[in-house]
Amino acid sequence: MQWHAEFAWLGDGVAADVLIEADGERFTGVTPGVPAPPDAARLPGLTLPGLANAHSHAFHRALRGRVQADRGTFWTWREQMYKVADRLDPASYRALATAVYAEMALAGISCVGEFHYLHHRPGGEPYGEPNAMGEALIAAAADAGIRITLLDACYLAGGIGQPLKGPQLRFGDGNAGNWARRVDSLYEATGKSSHPHARVGAAIHSVRAVPREQITAVAGWAKEHRAPLHVHLSEQPAENEACAEEYGMTPTRLLADCGALGALTVAVHATHLTEEDIGLLGTTMTGVCMCPTTERDLADGIGPARDVCDAGSPICLGSDQHAVIDLFEEARALELDERLRTRQRGHWSSGELLATATSNGHYGLGWPEAGRLEPGSYADLVTVALDSVRTAGAGPEFAAETAVFAATAADVRNVVVSGREIVRDGEHLLVPDVAGALAAAIAEVTAEPDA
Repeated sequence: MQWHAEFAWLGDGVAADVLIEADGERFTGVTPGVPAPPDAARLPGLTLPGLANAHSHAFHRALRGRVQADRGTFWTWREQMYKVADRLDPASYRALATAVYAEMALAGISCVGEFHYLHHRPGGEPYGEPNAMGEALIAAAADAGIRITLLDACYLAGGIGQPLKGPQLRFGDGNAGNWARRVDSLYEATGKSSHPHARVGAAIHSVRAVPREQITAVAGWAKEHRAPLHVHLSEQPAENEACAEEYGMTPTRLLADCGALGALTVAVHATHLTEEDIGLLGTTMTGVCMCPTTERDLADGIGPARDVCDAGSPICLGSDQHAVIDLFEEARALELDERLRTRQRGHWSSGELLATATSNGHYGLGWPEAGRLEPGSYADLVTVALDSVRTAGAGPEFAAETAVFAATAADVRNVVVSGREIVRDGEHLLVPDVAGALAAAIAEVTAEPDA
């Protein structure tokens, strides 16, 4: 397979006339300054590595627009989210997630980290196949043509010292031992050749939802399996206050004391951190996933992304609750939010921001061999138009800056995942009517029950 990119970002800059070659799932050659061979697929615009969405809750996509009608807080938003969670089953979740992942593919995303805690039947009774919901998500990613890291979340409490109740009962396994036994089965099944697009990692929902001794057990499972470990961290000041009252320390310090930080860990949000917290994350090389659109949408605040990065933490990006699915928007928000916070410009280069959306995200999801246009890497690429109404006029010397600061998901023209063409000329090749699929799936899980 051969593609000829008009321009391509090669990690250290933009090159012209780049011949990209692949054999099966991997790139075999990336050569700039080469005339287009007659049989190579032409890629006008700027070609990037496939994007990695490091933090997703697929079913939250059903809330888009619906939670903006009335004023409220994170906690009132959460109540509406629980209503949707209570209506999903494996079939409806697969249909919804397939449409959501297809929307991601149209936005240039080749790999998603699905932070999954919707495990059991309403009321908490396991399905006959205990991982039916997780398997539905893995199948949905295959249906949409993208790779997935299923981050199976341990979720045991409704708050520090509080039992699960209502829709939360679907999330719980009782204790970390039961969680690990269930995830072991999923991990072993996914490791087989029938699921080459999927890997399984672990997640600690938060220090609110997993007691201290159970945090240690989940972190131990992740270390034993050399698997990614993700955790919601200090998203809300209320979480910090509850943790200080119960444990006498910040959530970051608690995770450190439980052995949950490290190079395979990604802390999600990390919005309300102390200087000590930032140092703990950086010195342990713990990754941080920023979700700026969600953090704005839920009025969480602006996280210290630049400070955390400077301390040693790689930064990646997520669309989280999918108020929008657009990693270009998330990437530029790192710089623009920092400008608002400091009233200064120029905190991140375009190359740094592109890395947060590509190589850093894949590493944090346990796919270190993806996210780069280079031989040996997974053959993932996304091409962004440079002649749309948003991107026209800047010129090729500013192609990277145009992609980061002007392009949107609507400018994605072509997407290849593991050497397979998924999007051509802005159309998904596996899910022909993505908008229709989204509308139908959302209607099924949001319709009011008959009286």
